[in-house]
Amino acid sequence: MDRRKFMGYALAGAGIGLGGVALWNPLKLGRSFSARPEISPDFEPDVDIDLRARPAEIQIFPGRPTRVQRYFAKVLQGSPEAVQEIEGSYLGPIFRFKKGQKVRIRFTSEIRQVTIVHWHGLHVPSEMDGHPRYVIERGETYVYEFEVKDRAGMYWFHPHPHKITGPQVYSGLAGLLFISDDEEERLDLPAGEYDLPIVIQDRTFDDENQLVYLSNSMERMIGFLGERILVNGRPEAEISVATRIYRFRILNGSNSRIYKLAWDDGTPLTVIGTDGGLLDRPVQRPYVVLGPAERVDLWVDFCKRPIGSVLTLKSLPFSGAASSGMMGGGMMGMMGRRRGRRRNVPENGAELVLLRVKVERKEPENRTLPESLSNMPQLDLAEAVNRDRPRTFRFSMQHMQPVINGRTFQMTKVASDEIVRLNTTEVWELINENSGMGMMGGMMQIPHPVHIHGLQFRILERSASAGWESIRDGFVDSGWKDSLLLMPGMRVKILLRFQDYTGLFLYHCHNLEHEDLGMMRNYLVKE
Repeated sequence: MDRRKFMGYALAGAGIGLGGVALWNPLKLGRSFSARPEISPDFEPDVDIDLRARPAEIQIFPGRPTRVQRYFAKVLQGSPEAVQEIEGSYLGPIFRFKKGQKVRIRFTSEIRQVTIVHWHGLHVPSEMDGHPRYVIERGETYVYEFEVKDRAGMYWFHPHPHKITGPQVYSGLAGLLFISDDEEERLDLPAGEYDLPIVIQDRTFDDENQLVYLSNSMERMIGFLGERILVNGRPEAEISVATRIYRFRILNGSNSRIYKLAWDDGTPLTVIGTDGGLLDRPVQRPYVVLGPAERVDLWVDFCKRPIGSVLTLKSLPFSGAASSGMMGGGMMGMMGRRRGRRRNVPENGAELVLLRVKVERKEPENRTLPESLSNMPQLDLAEAVNRDRPRTFRFSMQHMQPVINGRTFQMTKVASDEIVRLNTTEVWELINENSGMGMMGGMMQIPHPVHIHGLQFRILERSASAGWESIRDGFVDSGWKDSLLLMPGMRVKILLRFQDYTGLFLYHCHNLEHEDLGMMRNYLVKE
């Protein structure tokens, strides 16, 4: 596949079986506040964008096109380069902003379900963050206005309505958001056709090429796992490259699947960035573990590869993510039936082929890997108001219900231990508790990828967990993060600072089925 076609599919890969099994009818879930249909007369944007969500069709396989939902965008004011349309793809578009820009996005829904857009990883005011209390219905518009305060990096956007985030993301409603800044531009990093977004997802299709979602209630509780791996929306994905340095910016866009990224020949991965932008210096890993919503930025060197050689990006096998102690992913893969055939779902932790890269042409290259990448802003642990008394958040299953500290989501409610003060630094401890019994008496062993809205945080320490020996070398905890993977039994301490904005923000499990079941809570920033 040439680079034009590859970029044309750069964000494809999420969809919903619009004609398949639905476990609920999410046409009207209600909302707590009315939308903001009017622009602010005092806000002067550098970029003004019209963004719409609507049904569409896309040709993925021979035969019938696949019904999806997708975003469409156009620039109303500002540089046309702010929106990159993605030819042949049902995900996207890619938004390209620069730190310090003022952005207005007029989002209009043309889909049947209520919806709203969350800017995943961005530091924006509460009312601009895509909280589900602001959902809009078909024909309505929500106006986002914010200044880009984040570091250069790859962020993304997706729906965030309560109870139906999973199916909407699965249906194709997601896209990437690239931010640049002066610090990044001073580096000679691969750019243009050598800077490739790579979105990894798993999906299931029926015999008529329609996406299928949630064929049984157990899939909803454990988290949806698809039969096929898609990279940038294509099964059995392949790309062609030159003997150059490339930048691979990878997003785990799956609903619940975890990937253990590695090259098939054992070449180490050179990591230059994570969720919140560039690291201070490159690090090497034999593999990188990536939970749902996490991103990794790789420096990939093909300079000495012979023409015609093929390198395969795989997900290596790992343990600790079985469906339950006595009901593994293999049995789960046999539970659902679709049009008379048994499903063949790889379990979470199975070995998978993700992407084949073929070196097809010779080109000169004079780049070298920078020893220093960025001056990463630091947080001072000594300034934490609760350094010796971390707030504790326990993610667990109680009576087959995913909960945080024994609680489920309430649209605008916060508990006393979920209220923080503006301009303070805190330590939080996130714990994945092995609690609750599986269907056949086994202890639940379910990972929880945790996402915190409204900020980036730093990881202080991470404990061992189920399957630790098979994943321990795959975490990159030295960068800024907005999402992290909590394996069963794992404890992670993080350092956060609450600044600039007061209001209600979310924290939740980014296993989208768990989020929809209520494994999500508010935290309140107040003066």
